[in-house]
Amino acid sequence: MQLQQMQDQLSRQQGIIEELQNDVSRMKQENLERYQDLDRRINSGAAPAATPDNSSGGASNAASGAAAGAAAQQPAASSEPGDPAKEKLYYDAAFDLIKQKDFDKASQAFNAFLRKYPNSQYAGNAQYWLGEVNLAKGDLPGASQAFAQVSQKYPKHSKVPDSLYKLADVERRMGHTDKVKGILQQVITQYPGTSAAQLAQRDLQKL
Repeated sequence: MQLQQMQDQLSRQQGIIEELQNDVSRMKQENLERYQDLDRRINSGAAPAATPDNSSGGASNAASGAAAGAAAQQPAASSEPGDPAKEKLYYDAAFDLIKQKDFDKASQAFNAFLRKYPNSQYAGNAQYWLGEVNLAKGDLPGASQAFAQVSQKYPKHSKVPDSLYKLADVERRMGHTDKVKGILQQVITQYPGTSAAQLAQRDLQKL
């Protein structure tokens, strides 16, 4: 009887493991599709779809817009002590400007955020989205610098593989093909299994 109970328990555990494996596979595919969709949207000038980076803070669009305006006007030298609630308000406001396709103001807002809260938990995301905004504006040197600084300033951040992949894309657009292969290989080697690595592998095969 104990043996039967153990077998039943083992079967249940195996079922749970299979479900978890299926969930992981599905999440990887969804992340890849969302990444590709975002890439298409932002490069065509459309507003990016909502991502986990942009959890709503409950502020109205008007309040968010006002906060972004305030963020853009902050002096360059200010660096305040951490206030997660205030940081999130500024970050969400800047992200809202991307959705409104106001890339100039979004760039100002993200730059202001990074000057004001360089050590914020949102700083790595802000640095990445500054790159995306500059890319959407057609500012390739600005995009290259912003994407490169994600890995330089926030080397353990989850956005590093994405930022390196986008850096390779920007360098390719600028004609720096000698740099592209090395960056793509870095993504594949250092961040295997990520959506960025899958895309890097695809692009490397085309070069």
